Amino acid sequence: MTKKLFVLAGEVSGDMHAADAIRELLEKRPDIRIFGIGGDRLRALGAELMYDTRQMSIMGFVDVLKHAIFLKRVIREVKKAVRTEKPDAAFLVDYPGLNLMMAAFFRKLGIPVIFYVSPQVWAWRERRVNAIRRDIDRLMVIFDFEVDFYRRHGMEVDFVGHPVVEQLSKISIPSSAVFRETNGIGSGTKLIGLLPGSRRQELACLFREMLEAARLLNSRYRVVFLLGRAPNLPEECFGILSEYPELSIIECSAYEVMQNSDLAVITSGTATLEALCFGVPMIVVYRTGRLNYQIARRVAKVKNISLANIVSKGLQSSEQLVPELLQDDVRAEKIFEKASAILDDPDRSAGIRQGLLAARARLGHSFPSKKVAGILQEYL
Repeated sequence: MTKKLFVLAGEVSGDMHAADAIRELLEKRPDIRIFGIGGDRLRALGAELMYDTRQMSIMGFVDVLKHAIFLKRVIREVKKAVRTEKPDAAFLVDYPGLNLMMAAFFRKLGIPVIFYVSPQVWAWRERRVNAIRRDIDRLMVIFDFEVDFYRRHGMEVDFVGHPVVEQLSKISIPSSAVFRETNGIGSGTKLIGLLPGSRRQELACLFREMLEAARLLNSRYRVVFLLGRAPNLPEECFGILSEYPELSIIECSAYEVMQNSDLAVITSGTATLEALCFGVPMIVVYRTGRLNYQIARRVAKVKNISLANIVSKGLQSSEQLVPELLQDDVRAEKIFEKASAILDDPDRSAGIRQGLLAARARLGHSFPSKKVAGILQEYL
């Protein structure tokens, strides 16, 4: 009888991580039927998708409330499909708001739950550990410090390593010297990266401030800006670029930005962890709705917001290897000030690079997708 695997990956990164693992699984068990929620990568592997990650790109407490009717419909239809199809296991990837709720549903049906990319309960809402212990059969974590955290709460977890390390091992990027030569950029020109995020809300909150900061930097330095545009965002999100004709901007992949930048301004998220692997000095920015921020500030348990600082300095350290600007501090003048301090101090820039590259070892050196596929196979 054909085995069935339900998968729920509600974000672009989750779709990527899930697809990598399922690709490995299908090499050993090509007869498995995959269905659920995901994106282009899962669809390309033959997964039957009820909803696409583009529809599920919802962030923040307030945004969840705005989309409550839609989310209720998703939950209702997914539960109906699960009851009809009776999958042999559920593979839940990141996206904790919905996935932890669905884990409880699967437990009641007696369907094993394999959860990949642990919810960041060490950062906020630690009480969710109780639900994780109760509802999840196998939890795979991607940071080494998460092992100790869950052990303190009476759980054994699998440390599989961070998928970012695996992604980077698969790509080939020309050297910075080749990039400069190809684009006619002299050695005296600064390269400053701009990574405004992969969600519309992030661009709406942050992109203009980044460009205004770029305008200030352009008046002080000989500089070319490298813009990493998320492929899932439509052209209209970048329409304001026409208001900055004086800026020399090269559009390229996020990894090319990280490989070649002397400094990058990055929206907080997985991109800061990827940039850590490249050792690129960065300024991390983040802004959300005022109510979202007030709620998050009250429940957060970590001192820093960026994964680059959390991995390099630890959960409870308030020390920052890379500067963070949050909410009202995300202003062009502040970004310019922080950027200039790094660009004008070669020793500081080198120290940041060294610290970031040293922290990369904490992400593991294995291939998480192979480990995850092996665990999935155990349940199928």
